[in-house]
Amino acid sequence: MYSLSEENYLKAIYHLSNNGEESVNTNAIAEEMKTAPASVSDMIRKLSKKKLVNYQKYRGVTISSKGKYIALNVIRKHRLWEVFLVEKLSFKWDEVHEVAEQLEHIQSNQLIERLDEHLGFPKFDPHGDPIPNANGEIAPIPTTTLSMLKPGDKCRVICAKDSSSDLLVYLDKIKISLGARLEVTDFHAFDGSFSLEVEGANPITISSKVTENIIVEEL
Repeated sequence: MYSLSEENYLKAIYHLSNNGEESVNTNAIAEEMKTAPASVSDMIRKLSKKKLVNYQKYRGVTISSKGKYIALNVIRKHRLWEVFLVEKLSFKWDEVHEVAEQLEHIQSNQLIERLDEHLGFPKFDPHGDPIPNANGEIAPIPTTTLSMLKPGDKCRVICAKDSSSDLLVYLDKIKISLGARLEVTDFHAFDGSFSLEVEGANPITISSKVTENIIVEEL
């Protein structure tokens, strides 16, 4: 059993370390957790004693395999709850993150496994991020962005690279959501914008910044 604070630190270190592949300095952790470096140092000592992280002075913090498993379990719960909130309680995809932050610390494995089954074992959350399975295994995220396509290409929206509320609200406004089918009808070289046909909605033109933040699967 681990505290809410310990789980939040492990999740932060996992994300900052490029999914556990790199070391992270304490200042970066302090910034992510919005706390003082001294508080981070205290927590790192606690996590190190529990063999959840490895710390070497001047070399930073790396997450251990045990710590990585715990972090992925928290992420799994967070993303499953996001699916539940959107699919079963009609939350919008820009509204679920803070609620899922609270629900991700529920300790009952039986509840989470039944939640997963109830939802039909989803592979991705409402933002298109992959959901780790019960063994902590996580599928790779597609990397093709809408900006890479050309006129005549058709695609399906997989996820938004930038999951900020501003972008998600904007995408809702122009009727682009996960699974939406799009066709590129024109590319405007002057400003890099794209004209699109959106299935079930009116044609639109969007900026290059938006197209760079939409991950798609070509059809």
